[in-house]
Amino acid sequence: MIAKRIIPCLDIKEGRTVKGVNFLNLRDAGNPVELAYAYSKDGADELVFLDISATQERRKTLANLVRDVAMEINIPFTVGGGISSLQDVEMLLKNGADKVSVNSSAVKNPKLIADLASHFGSQCIVVAIDAKQTGGVWKVHLVGGKQPTGLDLFDWAKEAENLGAGEILFTSMDGDGTKRGFANEALRQLSETVNVPIIASGGAGKISDFADAFTTGMADAALAASVFHFGEIKIMDLKRELSQKNIAIRL
Repeated sequence: MIAKRIIPCLDIKEGRTVKGVNFLNLRDAGNPVELAYAYSKDGADELVFLDISATQERRKTLANLVRDVAMEINIPFTVGGGISSLQDVEMLLKNGADKVSVNSSAVKNPKLIADLASHFGSQCIVVAIDAKQTGGVWKVHLVGGKQPTGLDLFDWAKEAENLGAGEILFTSMDGDGTKRGFANEALRQLSETVNVPIIASGGAGKISDFADAFTTGMADAALAASVFHFGEIKIMDLKRELSQKNIAIRL
């Protein structure tokens, strides 16, 4: 049985780790290099670094900060934010990323997914999807959740897989930062729609939320930020409790 993964997420703005609720009201959560080192040491399976204002500010991801983080960790490292070309990915991989996450640029130019997968391999390409319910239907949003689209979450996830995405990172904008639990019904439907791993994001508040994402939601990995950044959940405590619930996890 493939082990489930626990993934802390560093949302980066102006060189600092930040966290908000429903993508709004951001507050400082610490030095990203120090947090990355702590998570790598404390048992995280992977680390995600998202430069959350790169697309909105129409600039590239912070390569120097990516390199500084990569030097402090020994776990797989995914980087996203402002990626729109092969050259962007080459630069990030050169600076220590193992995988890249594309979001707005992939929706605007779906061929980007195919080009990246062809050049770097699907295992390197994570398609991040930010979505929230509109009239009971999950709709994709872009530019850090600020720009709604008419795209259906499940249709876009399937298209991304067909184009070569190796993983789907689904963030529930409704759940982001609320600590009310992951969007497990949507996660389950996603897992039944695509055949690539699904990373759950948005809503982690307690250990049982992670267990529910893996069992009810059928997610392959669970990503969280504030509960880790502010010490509300310790990664090894989380992993031990998940193991006690007979969820396959790396200890």
